[in-house]
Amino acid sequence: MKILVVDDEKDVQILFQQRFRKEIRKDELEFMFAFSGEEALDILKSMDQEAVLILSDINMPGMSGLQLLEIIKKDFVAPPPVVMMVTAYGDEENYNTAKKLGADDFLTKPVDFKELKNKLTQNI
Repeated sequence: MKILVVDDEKDVQILFQQRFRKEIRKDELEFMFAFSGEEALDILKSMDQEAVLILSDINMPGMSGLQLLEIIKKDFVAPPPVVMMVTAYGDEENYNTAKKLGADDFLTKPVDFKELKNKLTQNI
């Protein structure tokens, strides 16, 4: 399964590569990283509409994760990617907005990697 992680904090890449080292080595998961919403869209456009799971931060400079979510759900429909929103703020407004825009799941930072691995294995 291809997973696109979208977060403006670059250290997220190292963290995910460490936490999913075994799954990466076994070719169960393939991670790609984008450090802005705009970069994520460029990656998605270059993928020939492959099914992916997207983990996107909500609060980023420039295009927010919610704006990115809205574009993904409108423009990338066949097959539709699964989008999990990740934020440091577990507030109800962001949750409701993300759900209304079509988010498939909602995680809070710091990410509970055990919970995330369980969710990912359900999608593999």
